[in-house]
Amino acid sequence: MKININNKVIDYIAYFLITISIIFIVIFASNNKLILNFFNDAENKSFDYRQSLLVKHRHLKPNKDIVILAIDDASYEYILEHYGEWPISRKVYADIINLIEKDNPKAIVFDLMFIKSFKNDLTSDNLLANTMGKYNNIYTGINFDNESFDLRKPINLPEKMKANVEIKAKNISIKKTFDFSNCRAIIPQLLSNSTKVGMININRSNDGIIRTAPSFAIYKNEYYPYLSLIVGNNIKNDEYIKNYIIDKKSNLISNKLNIPLINTGECVLNWYGPAQQTYKNIPFYKLVKLTKGEKISDNYSFTNKIVFVGTTAQSLFDTKSVPIDKIYPGVEIHATYLNNIIDNSFIRKTTQATDTIIIISLILLITTIVFLSTSSIFAILSTTLVATAYYMTSYYVMKLYNLWVPEILPLFSILITFAISYLAKYLLKSRDFEYQYKLATTDGLTELYNHRYFQDTLRKQIETAKRYNQPFSLIIIDIDFFKKFNDSYGHQAGDAVLKGVAHILKRNTRATDFVCRYGGEEMSIILPYTDQKEAQANAERICKAVENHVFKLPNNIECNVTISLGVSTFPESGDTPQKIIEKADKALYWAKEHGRNQVGKNE
Repeated sequence: MKININNKVIDYIAYFLITISIIFIVIFASNNKLILNFFNDAENKSFDYRQSLLVKHRHLKPNKDIVILAIDDASYEYILEHYGEWPISRKVYADIINLIEKDNPKAIVFDLMFIKSFKNDLTSDNLLANTMGKYNNIYTGINFDNESFDLRKPINLPEKMKANVEIKAKNISIKKTFDFSNCRAIIPQLLSNSTKVGMININRSNDGIIRTAPSFAIYKNEYYPYLSLIVGNNIKNDEYIKNYIIDKKSNLISNKLNIPLINTGECVLNWYGPAQQTYKNIPFYKLVKLTKGEKISDNYSFTNKIVFVGTTAQSLFDTKSVPIDKIYPGVEIHATYLNNIIDNSFIRKTTQATDTIIIISLILLITTIVFLSTSSIFAILSTTLVATAYYMTSYYVMKLYNLWVPEILPLFSILITFAISYLAKYLLKSRDFEYQYKLATTDGLTELYNHRYFQDTLRKQIETAKRYNQPFSLIIIDIDFFKKFNDSYGHQAGDAVLKGVAHILKRNTRATDFVCRYGGEEMSIILPYTDQKEAQANAERICKAVENHVFKLPNNIECNVTISLGVSTFPESGDTPQKIIEKADKALYWAKEHGRNQVGKNE
């Protein structure tokens, strides 16, 4: 009973150490830069797949008040045919603004850069600026970069563009990605009037796919908000607000606005549908025709609409790759950002602490399943079920709660935990099997093979010797006057002598020999591939070794003992276990009858 308890304790300690080791392996993997990049890229792909499934099943409904005035391929062809070049005169945009404003839209947002150009005249620029300045719901973009000052000198931007940002979250670092030293200035007429200007920089992941959008850019140590953030904040709060707080939980807050951010100060976008199938796209050229007094077949109303104006023609090079589509117009990314603000549907990522808890919990669960399972099939099926359930949970958590729970590292943790735990359990079982086998075949006192093992081995040796026509020998040993020794010194001293003689026997035999406790004070040695002469010599050497050994007994008693030995050999002594044992016994009795402490003769 005591041995079983000790084995259980050892198993529990082993399980604990294995679990801790797996946790450290996963932590190391998640902190190694190369491995971390691999897992991040794989995790991003899993996010894309989940988003594609959600879009396929129409998880989010796009806001019907958001429309795209698209400079598409047909519009681009129309422009080249009627105006001869791109970009077109800014008078065209001014006319379109006046046309749309007749319907009282909520906002007109230009995803266009009205920069200085030799193709545009001052009159058109002034007209556009004056037109935009007439209304308080016009927005346009500006782009920041790090171009050399030799190319263009950085300009000072007006106070109206700056945002007041208070960052309370310690993990947010906007400077890491969005700190710029230069900008592509738009025409000064727009910077000086009431037009609202926001930055339109975007950041791609390592694989070139856009999954996030920024909140602010930093330029000359000032914060400049993202274009769609300005629009959304204005619509959400019914007023233009410049004050923002990033709280301790990494939420961007501005009155009614609340956007979850990741550590770069970006938000993770939740996608609504494929390009040009999500929001109503109105070809730009059709509104151009209306401004010129031409009739068109469609009837458009912009009342309470948010109108994004931007390019969707691939030839104008403003297409990106996003999780749900390889070719996605930049203007629809801005529309997606605004839509996320309106319906509070940004994706929130779990914190690193939460991810760690998830991974450790899965490791503990899989370790427990593997170690407690009595069937390998059950362990495999249970682990597969856990992995499948986790995968499905991560999908539905994103669907129901807009929460990005990691998939790749947890699933990797499940896999590696199962593999290591299963291997460890196999090794522990092997150890237990070896231990049980040793108990079944070994004498507990002398640690020699027991009588049962002796009988099995003797039968096998006879079969092998017959098959290969090779001899083998048997030596039977008896400790002289052992009963009298026990009566004189006690059983503890007798046990010490048995152990000592067993040790001498093992030390004076080959690794291929089988040393056994035959019974009581008798022991035996089976010597494979050994003839009578060699066995006799081995027996003589063992007899001398025991005679010359000083045995140290309890109570500091020292003494000498002797042994008597009998030898038999296959096939001379017989071809059955009984005959071979009988022949060795007769030789042993001869030794005892003729003075002991010797090897008996076979007569």
